Amino acid sequence: MVCRREGEDVDNKNKLMLAAIDLMAEKGYKGVSTKEIAAAAGVSEMTLFRNFGSKQNLLEKAVDHYHYSIEMTNVFQEKIIWDLRTDLLMISHMYFEIMERNRKLFLIVLKDDELFEIREKAQKHPRILLDLLTNYFTEMQKKKKMVATAAETQAITFMWMNYGAFMSQLFGASTITKIPMHDFIKSSVELFVRALTPAFLE
Repeated sequence: MVCRREGEDVDNKNKLMLAAIDLMAEKGYKGVSTKEIAAAAGVSEMTLFRNFGSKQNLLEKAVDHYHYSIEMTNVFQEKIIWDLRTDLLMISHMYFEIMERNRKLFLIVLKDDELFEIREKAQKHPRILLDLLTNYFTEMQKKKKMVATAAETQAITFMWMNYGAFMSQLFGASTITKIPMHDFIKSSVELFVRALTPAFLE
């Protein structure tokens, strides 16, 4: 009985988070009530309050649940093969896949000044990715597969390059260039590989 209730709670939480994201993306954070979210999720408003306590906490939990840090951590733990070109291509593609999947959520949080606190708390996710990339670049240097360089500097450069591309796309990069994202990823990774690969490995 307890297991069934826990399963129902998880299912209800997922339904509420997805309903909140869809509605807030359409109407804005302020334009959606907890009653509307609950109705769209097919549960009672009391269920929403029991699981999340408030609309703001619901959105905060959705940001935590759907952000990229968990998936990216798994990528670094399970898919890295210690080849700079292959790894960076895989990381970039995964990053854009996750960000694109959650574009509604990013638009909600970025557009509303009232959600400053949620934006601040969400910074833990890029900090986790920065640590993962820094550790990766440090290890690549130890393996003599990358030139000696400031690992964290290269990590944040790689992150900002990809984040900037995603944000440009999010807010209308198609009006600036018609270059497909796949081509951008391939070109930007190639620049990193050429700059960071030791001469004897080229």
